[in-house]
Amino acid sequence: MSAHEQFADDLALYALESLDGEQRQSLEKHLEGCASCRGELELLRGDTSLLALTTSGPKPPARSRRRLLSAIANEPRLPAVASTPVPERRPHSWRPTFGWVAAAAVALVCIALLRQNSNLQHDIVALRTQFSDQGTKLDDANQTVATLMDPDATRIELVATGNKPEPRGKAIYQRRNRNLIFFASNLPALPAEKIYELWLFPANGGAPIPAGLFKPDARGSATVVNPPLPEGVEAKNFAVTLEPASGSHEHPRGTPVIVGVGE
Repeated sequence: MSAHEQFADDLALYALESLDGEQRQSLEKHLEGCASCRGELELLRGDTSLLALTTSGPKPPARSRRRLLSAIANEPRLPAVASTPVPERRPHSWRPTFGWVAAAAVALVCIALLRQNSNLQHDIVALRTQFSDQGTKLDDANQTVATLMDPDATRIELVATGNKPEPRGKAIYQRRNRNLIFFASNLPALPAEKIYELWLFPANGGAPIPAGLFKPDARGSATVVNPPLPEGVEAKNFAVTLEPASGSHEHPRGTPVIVGVGE
């Protein structure tokens, strides 16, 4: 085989700019010293240019077309490569699952918000109750201070009848508001199933009015603040009696412990 025949197949690919690698380098080296192959390359390039103009210009000579097609036909064929079947795409199965997950997440968020709202409502109710209780305690404290400071309030000291140390008590009564504050000290410890009861004796001579049950602490001290009393009652005196555990309520039945002496 001559050198010209060896490079004849590569000349057509080289003219089409489709020859690469070592074959291109070998051909270019051969063309440097072979005028015949350089001439054949120029003819092939001319035929290629004429073929490129067939879509918009005059029809190229039939000879040029035959030369180019013949050169291409002589090119060796690569073995056919079996095409790999492309797997069929299936719809993503995670999309419905993602929808359920998103819906569940939204539901959980809603439940958390409802619980938080319920807790906030509970806290608001608790705060309102606390403020109401504090308001009530503040009102009671104000009334207590007002009663203690009222110069028109009746003040009666209650003294014992001979016990040592002597039990003592003091009642401060405000007629117009029916406020009563009673302090006791040195009271004897209560016997079993007994309780102390405070009584108000009206100035008009009516029956004694129960003014509260109480138990002293370990030091014998006790306080009664604003027991329920009828309206418009003017106090003449107060007394403390020792009564059954449930109290007498209607009239004193037990032993007098301390009796009031007006100031």
